[in-house]
Amino acid sequence: MTLKYALPALILLTSALYMFIIPAEPHAVKLLFKLIPMWLMISYAYLNSPDNSNRFHWFTQIGLIFCMLGDGLLGWFVIGLSAFLIGHLFYLSGFLRQWRFSWLRAVTLLPIAGYAAYIGTQLVHSLAQDNKQELIIPVVLYITVIGLMTWSAIMTGRIWAIIGAILFMISDSILSWNLFISEIEYAGTLIMGTYYTAQFCIARNLRPRSPSTAEHAESPTVAG
Repeated sequence: MTLKYALPALILLTSALYMFIIPAEPHAVKLLFKLIPMWLMISYAYLNSPDNSNRFHWFTQIGLIFCMLGDGLLGWFVIGLSAFLIGHLFYLSGFLRQWRFSWLRAVTLLPIAGYAAYIGTQLVHSLAQDNKQELIIPVVLYITVIGLMTWSAIMTGRIWAIIGAILFMISDSILSWNLFISEIEYAGTLIMGTYYTAQFCIARNLRPRSPSTAEHAESPTVAG
């Protein structure tokens, strides 16, 4: 078995170790095991990229790197959030290069915008109540960008990108709600489980489509 095919199993193993086995202290060890799955996913993304990689592949890989930095720096919330924001901008740029317009996919902007507006309103209200007004602009900007990133992923019509982006939005919603509004039971497991799965799907999305899949995806019926 080559490393390319062994990596998903290693990613699953190290993710489970971080979430269920490694104790919270010492913090440095916990943080190291938090980052290991992301290092493996960056390697997986690189190995899944074709030899003639274009900007879509490079932007996605750079996005993974910035998200890994966000993981490591989230203890400094605004700095970590900024790293994730940059990561999402790279994902967005990559997905835009795979854009395949469809009215059916385009109208998904409406529920995404509605969901983002609801979460954003709740967070702004909670931050204002807790006298954390300095976080309002960064949080609203982040919600806007991740919403656009999710929509751009849907517009690619690529199933791995779509699943990854939606799970990323769910993960961040749980994180922000648990952090700023009210505690959620099993929040840590839910956040990291959806997060690692989201990043794996985004990395998996770099694999080229098979000719039969590409031909089917271009058909008028699927394009909507």
